[in-house]
Amino acid sequence: MATVFVGFTMSLDGFIANPDDSTEGLFDWFASGDTEYVFPGGKMTVRLSPASAMVMGDIWQRVGAIVTGRRMFDIAHGWGGTHPLNVPVFVVSHSIPEGWPRDDAPFTFVTGVADGVERAIEQAKEVAGEKMVIVAGANVAQQAFKAGLVDELELDLVPVLLGRGIRAFEYLGVEPIKLERTIVVPAPDVTHLRFRVNR
Repeated sequence: MATVFVGFTMSLDGFIANPDDSTEGLFDWFASGDTEYVFPGGKMTVRLSPASAMVMGDIWQRVGAIVTGRRMFDIAHGWGGTHPLNVPVFVVSHSIPEGWPRDDAPFTFVTGVADGVERAIEQAKEVAGEKMVIVAGANVAQQAFKAGLVDELELDLVPVLLGRGIRAFEYLGVEPIKLERTIVVPAPDVTHLRFRVNR
């Protein structure tokens, strides 16, 4: 069964984007190394440090499906029809955007249900098989955590304090979520931390 995985590149003060949804100052580590990595979709190339390439390449190669929210879908303009990881994407949304779905794009819109995130993750796990399901976007990830559906968390901590913006963990409820650290990998411009969710 697929592992449900949440990953964020995050400032030290807990922000994953600026107030205007831009990520300036957070992803410099995607261009600061000498190891070239081409995403499976072939549309995006990054230059990582050897340590970051090892950690992120391992994750990206194991992704079988993605669950995201409508906000991220809109900000990314539907990734031009194909996500850089070249896997099926399940978008949790109150409505289907104009011009979608498209036969040439692997996007499924999960709409009109109270348990949208749960249903989207269920569908994504069916497609992913033994691979991972990445849950992307703060709101959707928070819902997945509250529903007890997340197995692993990856935090790529960037040495910057943004001071304001969109927080990764704003609304997780009142019950503590206990984590077990499994990986710590320091890299020149980022520190990679991975945790297993204890149940």
